[in-house]
Amino acid sequence: MKIGIICGSHRPVSESGKIARHIEKELVKQGICDATWLFDLGGNPLPLWDEGIWSDDPEWQKILGPLAEEVISCDAFVVVSPEYHGMVPAGLKNFLLMWAGGGEMAHKPALIVTVSASDGGSYPVAELRMSSYKNNRLCYLPEHLIIRKVAGVFNDDAEKNDVRSQPYYEKRLAYCLDLLGEYASAFRQIRASGKASLENYSSGM
Repeated sequence: MKIGIICGSHRPVSESGKIARHIEKELVKQGICDATWLFDLGGNPLPLWDEGIWSDDPEWQKILGPLAEEVISCDAFVVVSPEYHGMVPAGLKNFLLMWAGGGEMAHKPALIVTVSASDGGSYPVAELRMSSYKNNRLCYLPEHLIIRKVAGVFNDDAEKNDVRSQPYYEKRLAYCLDLLGEYASAFRQIRASGKASLENYSSGM
């Protein structure tokens, strides 16, 4: 099993990146998957989506070909999003547009993890659930994780971690990742059934 982690921050050095790297380590540590793929948009910005993607534009093929191979090979995803002015970062929404209608992400479970420097983080959860799955057919778990006051948790230097928040988030993250692994196993059967074909209806309603 392979699980992809998408870090949606625009910043090359970010708290979201810190969380994404920690999640990657935890997936391996918990034995949930055999392989991981971490894609950090802070270091890999993509051009804005345009309809050239639909016409097999060679420039887009050059950009998306290697990415598509990774996305297709994943059985599940963790989507890590900071909150920019109450919104999901534009780069993350743009990334999710790339796979609309192609089936690369279709009928694969995903865990939403949002990050806030203070007490926010709920708006990106609502936005992702409302509008980011329609044509790529990504299936978000009913569980999600909001990491608030992120500077005080999941730091390599344990002295910088809040003594009350860190244990709670560790347990909650472990629970969410364990659940994601179960969904990933179950959804393999859905994709293998042939019932989830996009041949007739490539766009959601």
